[in-house]
Amino acid sequence: MATIADWVKIDANRVAQNLNEVTQKLVAAEGEIVMDFSAVRRVDAAALAALENLTNEATNTKVKLVLKGVSIDVYKVFKLANLTRHFSCVG
Repeated sequence: MATIADWVKIDANRVAQNLNEVTQKLVAAEGEIVMDFSAVRRVDAAALAALENLTNEATNTKVKLVLKGVSIDVYKVFKLANLTRHFSCVG
């Protein structure tokens, strides 16, 4: 069975909004959602809250979350927020 993946480019100026939009897409998504974080250098509290909400919803819908292009600094923030166990990161 082929994996179906949705691709989403995360805008550095609209991280929380983009993540909330992805959360709304989860109902129709199958397989996995790949989010490109290559433009994101910082995340704020709103973005962390949106990512936490997204990971909770993805767990409920069995959609796999994949983050691409995450900088080391952003990854460290995700790690400190205990969110990295909910998604996988790729180059």
